[in-house]
Amino acid sequence: MKHQITETMTTPTRLFDCLTYQLQHFPLPDMLAAREKGEWRCYSTQEVQQKVDQLSAGLLGLGITRGDGTIEGRDKIAIISQNCPEWMLADMAIQQIGAVSVPVYPNINNNELQFILQDAGVKMIFTGDKALTKKIEAIQEQLPDLKHIYSFTPVEYTPLWSELLTDVTPELKATIESCRNLVQENDLATILYTSGTTGIPKGVMLSHHNIISNVFGSAEIIQAIGVRGKRALSFLPLNHAFERMATYCLFYSGTSVYYAESLDKIVTNLKEVKPTLFTTVPRLLEKVYEGIVAKGRSLTGIKRTLFFWALKLAEQYEINTPKSVSYRMQLALADKLIFSKWREAMGGELKSVITGAAACQVRLLRIFTAAGIVIQEGYGLTEASPIISGNRYPEEGRMFGTVGPLLTGVEVKIAEDGEILAKGPNVMMGYYKRPDLTAEVMDGQWLRTGDIGTMVDGKFLKITDRKKELFKTSGGKYVAPQPIENKMVESNWIEQIMVVGEQQKFVGALIVPAFQALKEWYTNQGKPYPGDQAITQDTQIKALIREAINTYNQDFNPVEQVKKFVLMPYQWTIEGGELTPTLKLKRKIIVEKYHNLIGSMYA
Repeated sequence: MKHQITETMTTPTRLFDCLTYQLQHFPLPDMLAAREKGEWRCYSTQEVQQKVDQLSAGLLGLGITRGDGTIEGRDKIAIISQNCPEWMLADMAIQQIGAVSVPVYPNINNNELQFILQDAGVKMIFTGDKALTKKIEAIQEQLPDLKHIYSFTPVEYTPLWSELLTDVTPELKATIESCRNLVQENDLATILYTSGTTGIPKGVMLSHHNIISNVFGSAEIIQAIGVRGKRALSFLPLNHAFERMATYCLFYSGTSVYYAESLDKIVTNLKEVKPTLFTTVPRLLEKVYEGIVAKGRSLTGIKRTLFFWALKLAEQYEINTPKSVSYRMQLALADKLIFSKWREAMGGELKSVITGAAACQVRLLRIFTAAGIVIQEGYGLTEASPIISGNRYPEEGRMFGTVGPLLTGVEVKIAEDGEILAKGPNVMMGYYKRPDLTAEVMDGQWLRTGDIGTMVDGKFLKITDRKKELFKTSGGKYVAPQPIENKMVESNWIEQIMVVGEQQKFVGALIVPAFQALKEWYTNQGKPYPGDQAITQDTQIKALIREAINTYNQDFNPVEQVKKFVLMPYQWTIEGGELTPTLKLKRKIIVEKYHNLIGSMYA
């Protein structure tokens, strides 16, 4: 039966309007979908709207409100869960009654979790499972504002989220509608906490207008792929600004969102869902590629030869340049024999992968594009809601090694020191309760991104360096090195340490051992001291330091934990050029000086 549109909604102005817009223009039988009891459970657009209203009614029944409408007056509700339809239902239900959602990474450490929930004055929290519920309960005594905990999955002694679903009577419907009408586009929609250089999280305040402007700009990019009525696979954490904005963009574009079961099951889910696109970070793309190459290495004879011939051909691929007849013929053969199988393994309908949050290897961009899967690399930061620029689907809108043209409505200028400054409707309202930190990153209406870059051909933005010490792994996660280093040197065995991992799979460290303490250790063991150089290769010394690192790693999120290290044979000094006169690490110098050692950790 064809859906009857009783009234046509104009362009959405608030995030939850994207749901109404889809319902009125192109309702889907599978707006949201996830695996439940071995089957894909689909939620139609109509059911999503119904459940969002029921949940809003339940929240109002608990006394959750917009308060006096000020930033401080609005109730804050946290969500700490893996991706699932309930996550988005809660997000929209919170927003449409004028409250504020505070998403949190599921793998956050307890100290940061406690800080965020205290800082935001969270009144209620939705948890994803038993482990996350217990995590909250362990710190509940330190959270005087927290009144309610509801779980998305059954947990003993914890109410289930579905218990909040309330029948929407005409009176309740009118109340919800009244609440919706009070929500203005410039009202605070969400607070997203990001780690600062000090390691203390900062609450980025984003309004409906901030994010919805990014939704429209990004919709221009994804709609060119042809996504209406198609499917997207979601597996980046929904508390990540990139994935959350992308989800609303998919709602607005009429695309079904299917949630992957886990990172381990992505390949299986790709085959089942057959998505047209998905969003990712470079590290996950690297893992997909590593899996493909591993299968290639397992081949024998002519099949193996053909696989690596096709791979070499793909590495030479270029866009926006004419290709010789010979190359085109070879590529067509490689596509028939090899690349078509790659696409089939990824569902057979994948046209584009949108990647952001960290730099993607140009080699991967070439290989996947040659294989018929366009990789669209973009750039942004949470403070920009989050996208600033993005490579387009048509070839003329892409350039390898750049993060693409600017989003519509976003402006960029390059400061004298090379820093990228951004301006537009997507720039945040500020940091929650921290006008001092807001002033540090805002130059009038311009947002200081902390990245160094340039414009290529006056059209494509290119990132060349990081201005801050804060770095990103290839998984797109920020790491603040100083708190980690400060904790690690508490060990008796570690004299100096520098954490590394920019654009790498994991965090590593260069460590100067505490030579004097280790001399005493050798004496206590009844052994002669073999010398500073020799102890860096001693397996017992490495085990001592590994034990210390493992102990201190527990204070940090998984992405911040030191996975590998290299021991240095001598101390860093001012004279050696590794330290400033005030004994601070000269990070760039150390990276350049020991790039071979650092490279050995990631070989």
